Amino acid sequence: MAYTRTHGGPDAAGAAAFDFSTNSNACGPCPTALAAVQAADATRYPDSGYAALTAALAMHHAVEPWRIVLAGSASEFIFRITAWVRSRGGATVHLPRHAYGDYAHAARAWGLQVADDVNTADLVWACDPGSPTGQAHTGWPAELARAPVVLDGAYAPLRLSGQPALGAAQRAQVWQLFSPNKALGLTGVRAAYAIAPAHAAAEAEALDALAPSWVVGAHGVAMLHAWVQADTQAWVAQSLDTLRSWKARQMAALADAGWALLPSEANFLCAQPPAGVDTAALCISLRSRGIQLRDAGSFGLPGWVRVGVLPPVAVDAWMGFALQGD
Repeated sequence: MAYTRTHGGPDAAGAAAFDFSTNSNACGPCPTALAAVQAADATRYPDSGYAALTAALAMHHAVEPWRIVLAGSASEFIFRITAWVRSRGGATVHLPRHAYGDYAHAARAWGLQVADDVNTADLVWACDPGSPTGQAHTGWPAELARAPVVLDGAYAPLRLSGQPALGAAQRAQVWQLFSPNKALGLTGVRAAYAIAPAHAAAEAEALDALAPSWVVGAHGVAMLHAWVQADTQAWVAQSLDTLRSWKARQMAALADAGWALLPSEANFLCAQPPAGVDTAALCISLRSRGIQLRDAGSFGLPGWVRVGVLPPVAVDAWMGFALQGD
């Protein structure tokens, strides 16, 4: 049985001039990370053991190197750990109420059923802040170490307000998944990594064994090496101030235009058009004019859109069309 994958970003019509449909850091690309990717030697294989990269990531997070599990992308790891849970006899998965579609897609592909009770599921997904709402994750299991809990930290570096849902000691009990390409504004470079729980050495070894050889290519290796550098981290931190300013302006413009807004701690938020406006038709109309929104129906929020925070020029273009009746 085929399942439709719905994502933001470029579609069959190419890249939109003003793309609100992704959660990439609109201040990007990060100059140091971009330079590293452009300088990557694509004529050679990366080290198949990724010794230097693993050591660098472990040092950055102050964990033992065995806890670092590299992945081709966050989505690749989502499918890999789902397959691993299934191979161990797991049968159920717990999903956030509104969540990235690949969690459910991987579960369907591997035959896991969705469980309502987070305390009985064989695999638990969390994202903090979560997509599409940008809100803190709630509904954690009573025992974090009972079954694999994966905390997707894709947007943790892009948190603009609020605090992480879990403290450091709690995070050490769960799998932590990171995909820095969003924070760096380099979503076309596919590379990610997970940090295994402190008690899960055998599980980390098993997840690593399920990966193909050279799971991360030369460009991904370069991006991840750049990610842990001090100047890159400083650039990301500085970008948050700009994003906060842009977000406040964008939210004010939407509110003035009659849109309803959900609270968000991240560089994106969910918005609902004024009463009487057909959301799907609006998305189509704006797309034809070079403005792309992300219909949130596939997230379980029909009638809403998820919009990334973009510079004022993009918001002004969108609101300009709105004043024309679109």
